[in-house]
Amino acid sequence: MLAAAHTAAVLGIDALDITVEVHVANGLPQWTLVGLAATAVKESRDRVGAALANSGFVIPPRRITVNLQPADTPKTGTAYDLPIALALLAASGQLPTEALQGVCAVGELGLDGQLRAVRGVLAVARHVAATSGALLIVPPDNLAEAQRVPAARAVAPRTLADVVLALRDGTLRAAPRAPASVVMLPDAPDLGDVVGQEMAVRALEIAAAGAHNLLLVGPPGAGKTMLARRLPSILPPLDEAELLEVMAIHSVAGVLSPAAASASYMTERPFRAPHHSVSTAGLIGGGGWPRPGEVSLAHRGVLFLDELSLFPRSTLEALRQPLEDGVVVIARAARALRFPARFSLVAASNPCPCGYAGSSDRHCRCSVADVERHRARLSGPLSDRIDLHVTVQRVPPESLADHRPAERSGAVRDRVLAARARQRRRYAHVGAAVASPSGRSAVSASGEGMHEAATGQNRIDSGGFTNASAPTRLIAPAARLDADARALLVRAADRLSLSARSYHRVLRVARTIADLDDADAVTRGHIAEALHFRPVADGAVEGGAVAGGASATRADTLP
Repeated sequence: MLAAAHTAAVLGIDALDITVEVHVANGLPQWTLVGLAATAVKESRDRVGAALANSGFVIPPRRITVNLQPADTPKTGTAYDLPIALALLAASGQLPTEALQGVCAVGELGLDGQLRAVRGVLAVARHVAATSGALLIVPPDNLAEAQRVPAARAVAPRTLADVVLALRDGTLRAAPRAPASVVMLPDAPDLGDVVGQEMAVRALEIAAAGAHNLLLVGPPGAGKTMLARRLPSILPPLDEAELLEVMAIHSVAGVLSPAAASASYMTERPFRAPHHSVSTAGLIGGGGWPRPGEVSLAHRGVLFLDELSLFPRSTLEALRQPLEDGVVVIARAARALRFPARFSLVAASNPCPCGYAGSSDRHCRCSVADVERHRARLSGPLSDRIDLHVTVQRVPPESLADHRPAERSGAVRDRVLAARARQRRRYAHVGAAVASPSGRSAVSASGEGMHEAATGQNRIDSGGFTNASAPTRLIAPAARLDADARALLVRAADRLSLSARSYHRVLRVARTIADLDDADAVTRGHIAEALHFRPVADGAVEGGAVAGGASATRADTLP
């Protein structure tokens, strides 16, 4: 007898329909599982067999063939346990086959028949809600995650026996949506804790307002890490579309807790701070079955690289594509997956190995060769992609004793929110234009056996552009430069040998500064302040990003 159950496979942060076909035929007792199943899927035979036996069902002593269709798509994970068990029960006559119509099931089975949590349920719920609208059966720990999708209908029985009983009786219904919980977050670090460092605090405000990349360079103890960790306190909260994107990535990565999934709101954007020993795959993403890396876990938030000079250069160079495109493409022989990675990079570095090059109160002990190797960790092309370069000096003891703190995060955040609102209105029409007209997902095909999941909601970028991420063709019209500002920018580009990318980076930063000032046009003063944050020899580390002090570039020195 033949029966089928429906489930879904997670590809990137999207999902693809999978049909589990089970055929029970006469012959010697044997299980055969086909359809490009990974080891974890093949092991489901033992889990399903024990779960059926311990739940009071009969395992037919016959030849059992399980096919995961489409058979040319690789399958991995433990979410196929539940649909395999249901299809087997239907094929052996212990469950009516029509009971599985209009149902999509995902879940791992314990040996006692308990349903256990799996990765990527949010992606599956988005896909099912946008396509078939089927009733989604998920483990109890994944219910809140599935219900984050407004159109999803989900139910979460505790055991396999509960699922089968409800299917037999026709009483399986979508669970009511529980009232969202309010998660009390600990007090976030506040900018008011900072003493001095006016230029660095200003750079943080600009970075938050326009989602710009930022590099802080200074001696040990100057406050670089302290400043970076206060950036989330002035960022705007995630909207609902952004929140679903972030939660989908964290769900696929297996780091989304049930408490976070059921929270009524998320006040802070992601803040990821990987150690400098992180591998390239850990930072960018990868693996045999690609998983999102730190750059994707920081999507819509901040990626903080402390002690930048200690990261391997090859690992840092892998940041070029996500910084430029906002996505990571991980290609394998049979598949290519895209993960969103629209984040703000904040990096901190010492100016030399000992940390005291250019310091007024300590002597640098590094040799010329040591300094050159230190500078070489940050290449010119990567430095060129960082909008704001700031030199942070140690705060004098008398300033620490006076303890005159910076402005509180709340006041700065109000200005950031106003600036983001201006950008949202400015680029609102662009978000609709860049959306795929077919509504297809961003899972791309490379090689045989890959499919695109046609999901109207699962797009890599929701179109929420900022000045840092808006298409280049829109920056010049948005800037609306007056004559003096245009003349200053042209002279600066000529004298400082700005590349085309650096030219537009200055323009983007100036547009953000104008937004903070609630100005419609970019003036000479906005351009001058933006030029303060470019290194002297732009695009080259020599005398610039890691060694020279960003504030050495002064617009008022230009003729």
